[in-house]
Order: sequence, then structure tokens, then C-alpha cells
Amino acid sequence: MKITDETSNAPALRISAGGYSKWRNVEARPLDATSRCAMEKIFVNLGAASYEIFIGEGILSGVGAFISGKFTPKALIVTQEKIFDAHGQPLTDGLAAQGIAYDVALIPDGETAKTLREAEKLFTRAIEFGLDRKSVVIAFGGGVVGDLGGFVAATYLRGVPLIQIPTTLLAQVDSSVGGKTAVNHALGKNLIGAFHQPRAVFIDLKCLATLPEREIKSGLGEVVKYGVISDEKFFTYLETNADKILSRDAEVMAHIVKRSCELKAEVVAADEREAGLRRILNFGHTLAHAVEEETHYEKYRHGEAVAIGMVGAARISCELKKTSAENVTRLENLLQRFKMLTRCAGLDADKLYRVTFRDKKTVGGLVNWVLMKNFGEVEICGGVPEAVVKKIFGGLCNGD
Repeated sequence: MKITDETSNAPALRISAGGYSKWRNVEARPLDATSRCAMEKIFVNLGAASYEIFIGEGILSGVGAFISGKFTPKALIVTQEKIFDAHGQPLTDGLAAQGIAYDVALIPDGETAKTLREAEKLFTRAIEFGLDRKSVVIAFGGGVVGDLGGFVAATYLRGVPLIQIPTTLLAQVDSSVGGKTAVNHALGKNLIGAFHQPRAVFIDLKCLATLPEREIKSGLGEVVKYGVISDEKFFTYLETNADKILSRDAEVMAHIVKRSCELKAEVVAADEREAGLRRILNFGHTLAHAVEEETHYEKYRHGEAVAIGMVGAARISCELKKTSAENVTRLENLLQRFKMLTRCAGLDADKLYRVTFRDKKTVGGLVNWVLMKNFGEVEICGGVPEAVVKKIFGGLCNGD
């Protein structure tokens, strides 16, 4: 990717909040010198839909150079106010330097923003701004922004180019890679969506420095998942470096982001549309989605719910004699070292059980569970006995 120090007259910027918008001019400034730092690149091999993941510090100003000459010089940035205030300047400076007009659309915080109503607002913004089929949607934020912005890119004009810029640990290691986009329905999470691969993913590790501790822990739920489903050595690395991870050691954080992306890219390249292998990425998610729904997406972050869901799936695996009690304990111990909840005390096990049948992996009335065998080895299992699931759910809901 070409990084440039050239500047030009900035285009107009429209930024809005609360449903209102206005135009103002922004002054183009020289690109930050930190954008010249070394970048890691991961290639996601999907044939004609292949793309690269760029990982580094201070790389957001290079997004404009990536867009220039490839797409219509017009971009809709979907983001949230706190994210844009903290990290938006390098991105917009880079766009302005390349003469790319941009419109900044602010969406509400939280999972409840992932609705068709919010998507319709973004469609209106895209139409009013004049986005065409070669214009770019930039999803600039965490998992909610990536899902909603990606869904809009997938469906506006039957699909326009998408660039993912994940700013949370969870989005960097998981949701920004793989092309899943969705909004929620009142009866379930991510039930309305499409596969739409990005043209590139830009992961700026500087964004991790401003994250609250809870967002780091949420992301670690997905990081741990990769060690369980794909790579025992990686799981051991997480155990060995747990303290450095909690202190946000730059070298260690860069490694866990890069390795998580590599592992997901391998799975996605082998099964882009979740026909088989890719389903293993849902380890822990069946119970997690039920927990999120039953608490109205307010009590738990996604990664926190995934941690609880992984414990549930591991315990079901042990109950069915697919994995050992020692493996379950090892998983729980690591999650607890990361100060993550591993129980969902106070919830109703019977209600959680019923909600799991609305999971996207349910086929023909059977919930397809991702179950653990060993670290680095899982399997898909349909038709887990009701008594087993309710027993495990009951324990977690009672705090056992």
C-alpha cells in the first residue's frame, strides 16, 4: 500500500448526530509520520473476493491511498461519536489528502443499534450523499459498527465496496474478518444479514490503548476461542502471557491480534459461507447469543457472553465424554485469569434452552453444537440430549 505525504484541498465533510446533519469544511493537514511504520499483512484467499488485512500502528492515514484510483473518490464513514473523536482525524486527513469526499454518519452505541431502522437511516444518507456502486462504505468502529456498516454495504445498490476498520479488540480479532454482516431481529441476534467480504481490513493497534478494560476482556473471549478450536500452542501462549496481555504489552497484543486473524483467515478461506468447517468459529456462541438476548443485550458484552458460552459448551462436551474434565478446568482457569465471568447466575435455564433453538446453526429442529475434544480440536454435534443441555445450563445459572 502506498503511503503519501501529499496534501490537497479538503472536500466538504458532513457529520451528524441524533438524526441531524450539517456541512462544514475541514482543513487538510499533513499525514501523521507514524503512518510510515512497518505493517503486517495477512492475505485472505477467497479467489476473486480475496483481500488483505493490514496490521500496524498509525496506519489509518493510509486508507485514503488505498481507496485512491481503485474506487469512486467518495466514502460513507459509519462510526460512533466516541470512536470518531478519538481516532477519526488520521483517517479523514488521509482521505482529504487523496481528494476523497466523505460523509460521517454517527450511529448509537450498543447492540441495539443493529436494526433495520438504523440501516434505513444509513441508506438514506448514502442516497443523499450520492454514493454509487464503486463508492466505499467504511465501517469504523467495533463489532456493532462493522456488522451494521457491512450490512448496509452488502445491500445498498446490491452491494458496494466495504472497508473494515475495527477499533475494539473483539472486532480486530474476529468480527471484521470473514464477511459476515447482519442486523438483529426482535426474536434473535444476527438473523437478518448477508455475506459481504471487505476489500481490505485496516487494524490500527493504537486504538487498543484507549479501550476500557472491559472491552479488552470482551475481546479476549474471542481470542481464547481460537486457541480452543484451532491452535493449542496459541492457547498455551495465552496462558504463559496472561499478565502481559492484561497490562497491554505492545508486542504481545500485536501477536495475539495477528495470530487470531491468521487462524480466522485460514478457516474463512476454506469455507467462506459456513457450509462446514467455518461453523467451528461459533464455539461458545450458541449459549452466548441466548444469554445476550435474555439480558436484552445490556448486561454482557459479546465476548463476555462468549466466555460463558465456551464454558457451557466445554461442560456439555465433558458430560458427553468428548473431552476431559482437566480440559474444562484449564479453559475456565484461563478465562478467570483474564477476570472474565464464567457463569450467568440468575438467568432461567429453561428460557435459555428455548432461545437456543432460534440460533442460526439450528437445522431441522436440531441445534448444531460446536463441542470440544482437545485444544485445537472441536466437532459439530447435532441433537445433544435435552437433559444434558439443561443440566449444564442449570449449573451455570445457579453459579456452579
